[in-house]
Amino acid sequence: MKDKRIVITGVGVLASNGIGKDEFWKNLENGVSGIKPVTLFDTSNIRCKLAGEISDFKPETFLGQKGLRNLDRSTKLALVTAKLAINDSGLQITEENTDDIGVSLGTTLGSVWSISEFDKEALREGPRSVNPAHFPNTVMNSPASQISIWFNIKGFNTTISSGFASSLDAIGYAMNFLELGRVKAVLAGGVEELCIQTYLGFYKIGHLAGSRPGKQEINCPYDKRRNGIALGEGTSILVLEELEHAKKRNAKIYGEVLGYGSVFDPKSRNIYNPKGDGAADAMIEAINDAGLEPKNIDYISSTANSTLDCDVMETRAIKKVFGKKAYKIPISSIKSIIGECFSAAGVLNVAGSVFTLQEDIIPPTINYDIQDKRCDLEYVTNKKKSKKVNKILVNSDTPTGVNSSVVVGKYEE
Repeated sequence: MKDKRIVITGVGVLASNGIGKDEFWKNLENGVSGIKPVTLFDTSNIRCKLAGEISDFKPETFLGQKGLRNLDRSTKLALVTAKLAINDSGLQITEENTDDIGVSLGTTLGSVWSISEFDKEALREGPRSVNPAHFPNTVMNSPASQISIWFNIKGFNTTISSGFASSLDAIGYAMNFLELGRVKAVLAGGVEELCIQTYLGFYKIGHLAGSRPGKQEINCPYDKRRNGIALGEGTSILVLEELEHAKKRNAKIYGEVLGYGSVFDPKSRNIYNPKGDGAADAMIEAINDAGLEPKNIDYISSTANSTLDCDVMETRAIKKVFGKKAYKIPISSIKSIIGECFSAAGVLNVAGSVFTLQEDIIPPTINYDIQDKRCDLEYVTNKKKSKKVNKILVNSDTPTGVNSSVVVGKYEE
């Protein structure tokens, strides 16, 4: 048993299937897809037209008009979600406790649009023409920094950039600070925006569904028809607290973060290691860190993203860890609903898992129709499943070797 227990007391979510935690969960459990035609930029000259875009995003509704003009989309997404999480938790940030509150945010591509636009203007018009107020957006830690500025948080402020695993690694980083007693509460999560630069980047390497000639643009993890991701944008921020601190202020407790594991797999070189060694080791490390055994896990919120190699790799890794139980434990991928949100994917999985713990409902993997014999586990497909769930394993694995897992569970006194 760890000296300090870490609980979730606030949830903020912005995703393509819903703004706010309630809409997000309602559409998640009912399998309502957030994948839609892209409106943020022109896709007329490429084969792919769809993405997990957040529609009707109006940050001024949540933050007011003042101070938003010079902020980019990633930063606005993060600020709104942080506000939602803080309000949901009832956490009061004052001069007396501000040094005991930190920020840990995962993002990798969040500043790509700002860098591109800033440099484009400088190259076309000359360096004196650029607006210096836009320069802060070009650094990767802008969203995390602005959270501290806007909400007067004076504890540590960290940006984690490890690709697909960034937001789970940000949660792991927050756990370390809480366990060491250096802070009492942390806003932890991830953010990623949808922009033409990242969309074209994934398109040109053939990573998007439908980007290769003759392939269908469909987002269908585990299905034999899968051929690439549906790129998504989104953000989720959780308020994590040391248990005694949460109890002292009578906070609502959604669940408990029990364990975290991260393993680098050197055999993944811009492609998933087909044996899933790193993914399996990360799962084992997280389960061990939680003081549990594989048999204690009731549900796996998976990293499967509708690519040929990722879904098979994770399936093999799960078999390594769970043995015969692998064929009995429910597994689902919410990326079938909201798309591959890259750095924010892991924490969005955790946010969904929080409500699975609350409601004992497992959201479905939608668009599943044709079985791939290599993906042969107990996937929850097309319709939600009611099941008593006490412990959940959340996975985020990358083709560049970073594999991270988190275990969350129902809070028990």
